[in-house]
Amino acid sequence: MVSITRIQWSAVILAILFFVATSAVAQDTTASDPESASETADTQLQKDVQNPVASLILVPLQDNTNFGAGPFNRTQNVLDIQPIIPINISSYWKVIVRIVQPVVWKPYPNQNTGGEYGFGDMAPDFFFSPRHPGKLMWGIGPAFAIPTATDNVLGQGKFSIGPSAVVLVQPGKWTIVNLVNNVWSVAGSGSRPSVNQMLDQYFITRNLKKGWYVTSAPIITANWNAPSGSVWTVPFGGGPGRVQKLGSQPVNWKVEFFGNAVHPKGGPSWTMRLTLAFLYPKYSKE
Repeated sequence: MVSITRIQWSAVILAILFFVATSAVAQDTTASDPESASETADTQLQKDVQNPVASLILVPLQDNTNFGAGPFNRTQNVLDIQPIIPINISSYWKVIVRIVQPVVWKPYPNQNTGGEYGFGDMAPDFFFSPRHPGKLMWGIGPAFAIPTATDNVLGQGKFSIGPSAVVLVQPGKWTIVNLVNNVWSVAGSGSRPSVNQMLDQYFITRNLKKGWYVTSAPIITANWNAPSGSVWTVPFGGGPGRVQKLGSQPVNWKVEFFGNAVHPKGGPSWTMRLTLAFLYPKYSKE
């Protein structure tokens, strides 16, 4: 009964945030003429996909398979469903609503069979960003962690909040981004450990012809409350991707591999990340 309730609660929060964001966008959208597509427009779409504060609606599905976890070298899987929706709030400012809802398979760490499957903790971010930035683009706002996990082993059981920021430049065919946040627990189960954790993701992307690109976008994390030697996870790696159409639907797909040069004891040693993002430029704000 507890698991069903938590699944319903997570779904309700996700639906409310998505409905509020899409309703605001629907009040003031600008449809593009599909016949006006050109090589220049395709190049711009390719750059917008790589820009976390672009005026582009997209729904990425990101599957992370983590290998070599625990003493039995088992495999963990995290599917992140993460709609990203820009909303113009004035003639000068917009807010980027970014919701991450993990769906997690986590093997039991001390046995070679079995595990838990369900929702992890939801992580919404809100970036306030200029609508007409210069060469240096940026966004700032709050980051949250909402305890919607369907089992204790899949989440932290704490409501956490903290600052989040992103900066980027796109010189020529390059995109260089750094996104960082840190959250602290402010409420939740008193029997669960407090939360103080950082996430830092940098993107270095080189665009190629016909929508192809190569990218490196590792996610560095730090659990400041962990014992010495288990604080950091530092991966290195990357892979290819492409922005293209599947029928009439623009998509962005990429395949990346990361080795964890530093990781907590028992943490996975390497990760395969597969991403498929559905793009909606004709419904996005200009």
